[in-house]
Amino acid sequence: MIEITTKEIELILRQKKIRPSYLRIKVLEYFFKHHNHPSVNMIYEELQGTIPTLSKTSVYNTLNLFDQNKIIESLGATENEQRYDLYRSKPHAHFYCEVCGDIYDVNLDIDAQLGNAFSDFEIKSHSLQFKGICPKCKK
Repeated sequence: MIEITTKEIELILRQKKIRPSYLRIKVLEYFFKHHNHPSVNMIYEELQGTIPTLSKTSVYNTLNLFDQNKIIESLGATENEQRYDLYRSKPHAHFYCEVCGDIYDVNLDIDAQLGNAFSDFEIKSHSLQFKGICPKCKK
């Protein structure tokens, strides 16, 4: 868990020219509090008690706005639901456990490994995801 204040979250949003509404603050706060590569449903279930008017559509729209502004990044669908992560300028991979559903960050120097193979290409984005069984579930 990364400790972050509401003022710091507001600053992140303002720097991206996003109005820091209560919902946007709470959604971004969720990422810093949990760091669990959440889905729309996970965030919705956590926040619906504190925001009675919350809808899954408003969570989805907020995540889409954050993704477009590189605050978070979409990881693609796992088990029929989109998952998200805080945006990091340094690329990294993800490992998806097929047993427990957890997603782990994997620090790899992807650019160094693939740089020569794609030297003639202009890469605008990339994603590397592994699937299998995590050490916790293997036991």
